[in-house]
Amino acid sequence: MSDRPRKQPGPDHPITVTPTGERVVVTVAGKVVADTQNALSLREATYPAVQYVPLADVDRSLLERTGTQTYCPYKGEAGYYTINVDGQRAVDAIWEYADPYDAVAEIKDHVAFYPDRVESIRIG
Repeated sequence: MSDRPRKQPGPDHPITVTPTGERVVVTVAGKVVADTQNALSLREATYPAVQYVPLADVDRSLLERTGTQTYCPYKGEAGYYTINVDGQRAVDAIWEYADPYDAVAEIKDHVAFYPDRVESIRIG
């Protein structure tokens, strides 16, 4: 059993997950890494919205699982991927919650991208 704190979203730290409703395209080194009409927007407290893309809509041939892990008391344990495009590596550019907490269960089987580690994240 983990002794890590586990928190529920609430008025002091709201989290919502809603369909983005627009196409989301992620590129690295000029190559499309993800292209979806099924992204989810996760809004957490005062942070900018994060686009969670279905892993099924990501070119997994470009991904390398890394040993990096982080923990969020609202979402759970995150694992990371490096993107490798023609020898250009975007290290730990993608994270996923493989077993997210119930409050954000919708993001299961979805991944998110660090905007400063990819070329672009286009919405619309």
